[in-house]
Amino acid sequence: MALLVQKYGGTSVGSIERIEAVAENVIAYKEQGNDMVVVLSAMSGETNRLLDMAQQISPKASGRELDVLLTTGEQVAIALLAMALEKRGHAAKSYTGGQASILTDSAHNKARIKSVDNQKIRQDLDAGYIIVVAGFQGVDEESNITTLGRGGSDTTGVAMAAALNADECQIFTDVDGVYTTDPRIEPDARRLKTITFEEMLEMASLGSKVLQTRAVEFAQKHAVPLRVLSSFKQGEGTLIISDNQTDETMEQALVSGIAFNRDEAQLTINGVSDTPGVAYGILGPISDANIEVDMILQNVSADGTTDFTFTVNRSDYENAMTSLKKTAKQLKAREVSGNNKIVKISIVGVGMRSHAGIATRMFEVLAKEGINILMISTSEIKISVVVDEKYLELGVRALHEGFDLKSER
Repeated sequence: MALLVQKYGGTSVGSIERIEAVAENVIAYKEQGNDMVVVLSAMSGETNRLLDMAQQISPKASGRELDVLLTTGEQVAIALLAMALEKRGHAAKSYTGGQASILTDSAHNKARIKSVDNQKIRQDLDAGYIIVVAGFQGVDEESNITTLGRGGSDTTGVAMAAALNADECQIFTDVDGVYTTDPRIEPDARRLKTITFEEMLEMASLGSKVLQTRAVEFAQKHAVPLRVLSSFKQGEGTLIISDNQTDETMEQALVSGIAFNRDEAQLTINGVSDTPGVAYGILGPISDANIEVDMILQNVSADGTTDFTFTVNRSDYENAMTSLKKTAKQLKAREVSGNNKIVKISIVGVGMRSHAGIATRMFEVLAKEGINILMISTSEIKISVVVDEKYLELGVRALHEGFDLKSER
């Protein structure tokens, strides 16, 4: 008998009909002899509806009261699913985050899980109950309700799996696994049977929307096998595991997938003095404005000046430009320029560790398509390039073919 933790997202429980379908799916796993813990998000659109009501009352509502309000969305979902399970003759019990003893810190709207006491849930599992837990929420040491921020329900699912030493944490969503790239860009994209935590973390951080980075980090830290499945069609999905659990075939894969991010913007300050502290002088005010910097490029000229280029999220472009222009005056820079019509394309794969020439092949593929590279960033298992946004789809498709990602591993 296995213990499975299943998490269903908002679209999976977006209507009464879909909640009924989730109940059928959970029961199918239960009748195979598994102990079942189910973690739910709020019904699709519910969190936005609650936020809108809060805005109508008070645009400056406290984080504490927002958390009290927002957690009701998940409570509705878990109660309805428990009812659907009971209607079908299966004992079920719903738990809020507090009832599930999910202890968090006190950072309202973005709390982090500190611990989970599994004693009560263990007792109910032993008694034959299907356990239904509200995702996205917990309580702090003062019993205040907290929420976990973006991706919180995925994180709840992984945390419950870790606390219960589950055999697998299954994330049910509206896609049937992790693909070599977005099938909407490349129709020949292939679903991966397996991918490592490291690769999934890179894919998530680089723009893949399948899983939130926090949940993958939590699963890696606690060695929780993580599987992405579809709520709407049958299949084995994609299993996310540790690097040392991969088979020989996977270890030989040069590139596992291609990620991309449209929300990029580039800023450049030209002709500043090439002296110690200049990078801090440029990026310090950007950081103080709570703007996250991604890629950085510095070119030193023979005349003792330097050109400094960096990228930010496109939504931060205007604020970053305003800050950079003020800095340029202080540093007596020659000029400031920007470009918010760029994208980042990345190739990811653990095989890069043991194979040379990956970057060369990437650059060759892009060159053959006439795609100019504006910036480059690398890590042990990733190479990212910035290109003009008009080349996004062409670049992704060319790299997908160039690294033969249509073929089975």
